[in-house]
Amino acid sequence: MKVVILCGGQGTRMREETEFRPKPLVEVGGRPILLHIMKSYAHHGFNEFVLCLGYRGNMIKEHFLNYEAMNNDFTLSLGNQHKIRYHGQHDEHGFTVTLADTGLESMTGKRVKAVQKYVDGDTFMLTYGDGVSDVDFKKVLAFHKQHGKLCTVTTVKPLSRFGVDLYVTLYSVEQKIWLGFVDGVIKSTNHVVRSFHIRATNTAAIMRIWRGIRRNIREGTPFSRVKSSEL
Repeated sequence: MKVVILCGGQGTRMREETEFRPKPLVEVGGRPILLHIMKSYAHHGFNEFVLCLGYRGNMIKEHFLNYEAMNNDFTLSLGNQHKIRYHGQHDEHGFTVTLADTGLESMTGKRVKAVQKYVDGDTFMLTYGDGVSDVDFKKVLAFHKQHGKLCTVTTVKPLSRFGVDLYVTLYSVEQKIWLGFVDGVIKSTNHVVRSFHIRATNTAAIMRIWRGIRRNIREGTPFSRVKSSEL
Protein backbone atom coordinates (compact mmCIF):
# COMPACT_ATOMS: atom_id res chain seq x y z
CA MET A 1 0.00 0.00 0.00
CA LYS A 2 1.28 3.46 -0.92
CA VAL A 3 1.83 6.21 1.62
CA VAL A 4 1.36 9.68 0.13
CA ILE A 5 3.20 12.46 1.95
CA LEU A 6 2.42 16.14 1.30
CA CYS A 7 5.78 17.89 1.02
CA GLY A 8 4.89 20.99 -1.02
CA GLY A 9 3.87 23.60 1.55
CA GLN A 10 5.99 26.65 2.33
CA GLY A 11 6.06 26.10 6.10
CA THR A 12 5.39 29.75 6.92
CA ARG A 13 4.95 29.06 10.64
CA MET A 14 8.54 27.78 10.74
CA ARG A 15 9.99 30.55 8.58
CA GLU A 16 13.24 30.70 10.55
CA GLU A 17 13.83 27.07 9.48
CA THR A 18 12.10 27.01 6.08
CA GLU A 19 13.50 30.16 4.51
CA PHE A 20 16.09 28.09 2.65
CA ARG A 21 14.74 24.53 2.82
CA PRO A 22 11.37 22.75 2.75
CA LYS A 23 9.80 21.88 6.09
CA PRO A 24 10.08 18.08 5.58
CA LEU A 25 13.88 18.50 5.53
CA VAL A 26 14.02 20.41 8.83
CA GLU A 27 16.02 18.21 11.17
CA VAL A 28 14.82 16.68 14.42
CA GLY A 29 17.43 14.71 16.30
CA GLY A 30 19.88 15.12 13.43
CA ARG A 31 17.56 13.58 10.80
CA PRO A 32 14.91 15.22 8.56
CA ILE A 33 11.31 15.21 9.77
CA LEU A 34 10.42 13.40 6.54
CA LEU A 35 12.64 10.45 7.41
CA HIS A 36 11.08 10.09 10.87
CA ILE A 37 7.65 9.92 9.22
CA MET A 38 8.76 7.33 6.67
CA LYS A 39 10.42 5.17 9.31
CA SER A 40 7.28 5.22 11.47
CA TYR A 41 5.23 3.88 8.55
CA ALA A 42 7.91 1.35 7.63
CA HIS A 43 7.89 0.07 11.22
CA HIS A 44 4.33 -1.12 10.57
CA GLY A 45 5.16 -2.61 7.18
CA PHE A 46 4.37 0.31 4.84
CA ASN A 47 7.51 1.25 2.90
CA GLU A 48 6.22 2.50 -0.46
CA PHE A 49 6.08 6.28 -0.51
CA VAL A 50 4.84 8.95 -2.91
CA LEU A 51 6.07 12.46 -2.13
CA CYS A 52 4.04 15.45 -3.37
CA LEU A 53 6.66 18.12 -4.02
CA GLY A 54 6.24 21.86 -4.32
CA TYR A 55 8.19 24.51 -2.42
CA ARG A 56 11.93 23.80 -2.85
CA GLY A 57 11.09 20.33 -4.10
CA ASN A 58 14.47 20.14 -5.86
CA MET A 59 16.13 19.92 -2.44
CA ILE A 60 14.07 16.85 -1.55
CA LYS A 61 15.00 15.29 -4.89
CA GLU A 62 18.68 15.97 -4.24
CA HIS A 63 18.35 14.52 -0.74
CA PHE A 64 17.19 11.15 -2.09
CA LEU A 65 19.44 11.14 -5.15
CA ASN A 66 22.43 11.49 -2.81
CA TYR A 67 20.98 9.30 -0.06
CA GLU A 68 23.17 6.23 -0.62
CA ALA A 69 26.39 8.21 -0.79
CA MET A 70 25.55 10.33 2.24
CA ASN A 71 24.49 7.40 4.42
CA ASN A 72 27.04 4.72 3.48
CA ASP A 73 30.77 4.22 3.15
CA PHE A 74 31.64 3.64 -0.50
CA THR A 75 34.49 2.96 -2.91
CA LEU A 76 34.64 5.05 -6.07
CA SER A 77 36.43 4.15 -9.31
CA LEU A 78 37.22 7.15 -11.53
CA GLY A 79 37.81 7.35 -15.28
CA ASN A 80 36.12 5.44 -18.10
CA GLN A 81 35.25 2.54 -15.81
CA HIS A 82 33.45 4.84 -13.41
CA LYS A 83 31.55 2.90 -10.77
CA ILE A 84 30.60 3.10 -7.10
CA ARG A 85 30.53 0.26 -4.62
CA TYR A 86 28.68 0.90 -1.36
CA HIS A 87 29.71 -0.77 1.88
CA GLY A 88 27.20 -1.79 4.52
CA GLN A 89 23.49 -1.17 4.53
CA HIS A 90 21.47 1.62 6.13
CA ASP A 91 18.20 1.07 7.97
CA GLU A 92 16.11 2.35 5.08
CA HIS A 93 16.95 -0.56 2.79
CA GLY A 94 13.85 -1.58 0.83
CA PHE A 95 12.14 1.81 0.79
CA THR A 96 10.69 2.82 -2.58
CA VAL A 97 10.20 6.55 -3.02
CA THR A 98 8.36 8.27 -5.88
CA LEU A 99 8.99 12.01 -6.08
CA ALA A 100 6.39 13.97 -8.02
CA ASP A 101 6.18 17.71 -8.75
CA THR A 102 2.65 18.81 -7.85
CA GLY A 103 2.96 22.58 -8.21
CA LEU A 104 4.26 25.42 -6.09
CA GLU A 105 0.88 26.91 -5.08
CA SER A 106 -1.29 23.79 -5.31
CA MET A 107 -3.79 23.02 -2.57
CA THR A 108 -4.03 19.58 -0.94
CA GLY A 109 -6.67 18.15 -3.27
CA LYS A 110 -4.77 19.10 -6.40
CA ARG A 111 -1.57 17.54 -5.09
CA VAL A 112 -3.30 14.27 -4.24
CA LYS A 113 -4.99 14.20 -7.66
CA ALA A 114 -1.63 14.78 -9.35
CA VAL A 115 -0.13 11.61 -7.82
CA GLN A 116 -3.18 9.42 -8.40
CA LYS A 117 -1.34 7.68 -11.25
CA TYR A 118 1.32 6.50 -8.79
CA VAL A 119 -1.16 5.03 -6.29
CA ASP A 120 -2.26 1.42 -6.77
CA GLY A 121 -5.87 0.58 -5.97
CA ASP A 122 -8.44 2.62 -4.08
CA THR A 123 -6.85 2.51 -0.63
CA PHE A 124 -3.81 4.52 0.38
CA MET A 125 -2.51 6.49 3.34
CA LEU A 126 -2.02 10.25 3.36
CA THR A 127 -0.15 12.48 5.78
CA TYR A 128 1.57 15.85 5.97
CA GLY A 129 5.31 16.40 5.70
CA ASP A 130 5.49 17.22 9.40
CA GLY A 131 3.05 14.54 10.59
CA VAL A 132 5.29 12.68 13.04
CA SER A 133 3.22 10.40 15.29
CA ASP A 134 3.18 7.14 17.22
CA VAL A 135 0.02 5.86 15.52
CA ASP A 136 -0.29 2.11 14.94
CA PHE A 137 -0.98 2.23 11.20
CA LYS A 138 -1.87 -1.45 10.98
CA LYS A 139 -4.67 -0.89 13.48
CA VAL A 140 -5.81 2.21 11.60
CA LEU A 141 -5.99 0.21 8.36
CA ALA A 142 -7.90 -2.62 10.06
CA PHE A 143 -10.35 -0.12 11.54
CA HIS A 144 -10.81 1.54 8.14
CA LYS A 145 -11.63 -1.76 6.47
CA GLN A 146 -14.00 -2.67 9.27
CA HIS A 147 -16.27 0.39 9.15
CA GLY A 148 -16.44 0.47 5.34
CA LYS A 149 -16.65 4.26 5.05
CA LEU A 150 -14.93 6.47 2.48
CA CYS A 151 -12.02 7.50 4.70
CA THR A 152 -10.56 7.36 8.19
CA VAL A 153 -8.97 10.39 9.86
CA THR A 154 -6.64 10.19 12.85
CA THR A 155 -6.64 13.27 15.09
CA VAL A 156 -5.01 14.62 18.22
CA LYS A 157 -6.17 17.26 20.71
CA PRO A 158 -3.13 19.48 21.39
CA LEU A 159 -2.67 21.68 24.42
CA SER A 160 -2.15 25.37 23.71
CA ARG A 161 1.22 26.76 24.69
CA PHE A 162 -0.67 29.87 25.91
CA GLY A 163 -2.98 27.93 28.26
CA VAL A 164 -6.09 25.83 27.80
CA ASP A 165 -9.36 27.12 26.38
CA LEU A 166 -12.46 25.20 27.44
CA TYR A 167 -15.56 25.76 25.36
CA VAL A 168 -18.70 24.26 26.86
CA THR A 169 -22.18 24.22 25.35
CA LEU A 170 -25.04 22.80 27.37
CA TYR A 171 -28.59 22.20 26.20
CA SER A 172 -31.47 19.89 26.99
CA VAL A 173 -32.43 16.94 24.80
CA GLU A 174 -35.05 14.72 26.46
CA GLN A 175 -33.78 15.57 29.95
CA LYS A 176 -30.15 15.08 28.95
CA ILE A 177 -27.39 17.65 29.09
CA TRP A 178 -24.74 17.44 26.36
CA LEU A 179 -21.46 19.05 27.24
CA GLY A 180 -19.34 19.42 24.12
CA PHE A 181 -15.88 20.69 24.88
CA VAL A 182 -13.17 21.03 22.24
CA ASP A 183 -13.79 17.84 20.23
CA GLY A 184 -15.30 15.58 22.87
CA VAL A 185 -18.84 14.86 24.07
CA ILE A 186 -19.90 14.10 27.64
CA LYS A 187 -23.46 13.28 28.75
CA SER A 188 -25.20 14.05 32.01
CA THR A 189 -28.81 14.38 33.20
CA ASN A 190 -30.19 17.70 34.38
CA HIS A 191 -31.92 20.84 33.13
CA VAL A 192 -30.84 23.49 30.66
CA VAL A 193 -27.97 25.65 31.87
CA ARG A 194 -26.16 27.90 29.37
CA SER A 195 -23.08 28.28 27.15
CA PHE A 196 -19.86 29.79 28.37
CA HIS A 197 -16.12 30.00 27.70
CA ILE A 198 -13.44 29.43 30.33
CA ARG A 199 -9.71 30.03 29.99
CA ALA A 200 -7.19 28.37 32.29
CA THR A 201 -3.42 28.61 32.31
CA ASN A 202 -2.66 24.93 32.79
CA THR A 203 -4.16 21.46 32.67
CA ALA A 204 -4.56 21.21 36.45
CA ALA A 205 -6.66 24.38 36.48
CA ILE A 206 -8.90 23.22 33.67
CA MET A 207 -9.52 19.89 35.40
CA ARG A 208 -10.38 21.69 38.66
CA ILE A 209 -12.89 23.87 36.81
CA TRP A 210 -14.32 20.86 34.99
CA ARG A 211 -14.84 18.95 38.26
CA GLY A 212 -16.68 21.97 39.62
CA ILE A 213 -18.93 22.11 36.56
CA ARG A 214 -19.80 18.43 36.89
CA ARG A 215 -20.47 18.81 40.63
CA ASN A 216 -22.87 21.71 40.12
CA ILE A 217 -24.69 19.90 37.32
CA ARG A 218 -25.05 16.84 39.58
CA GLU A 219 -26.33 18.93 42.50
CA GLY A 220 -28.59 21.06 40.31
CA THR A 221 -27.01 24.35 41.43
CA PRO A 222 -27.77 27.17 38.94
CA PHE A 223 -24.55 28.53 37.50
CA SER A 224 -25.73 32.10 38.04
CA ARG A 225 -25.45 31.46 41.79
CA VAL A 226 -22.00 29.94 41.66
CA LYS A 227 -18.93 32.13 42.09
CA SER A 228 -15.96 31.45 39.83
CA SER A 229 -13.83 30.73 42.91
CA GLU A 230 -16.20 27.88 43.82
CA LEU A 231 -15.59 26.19 40.47
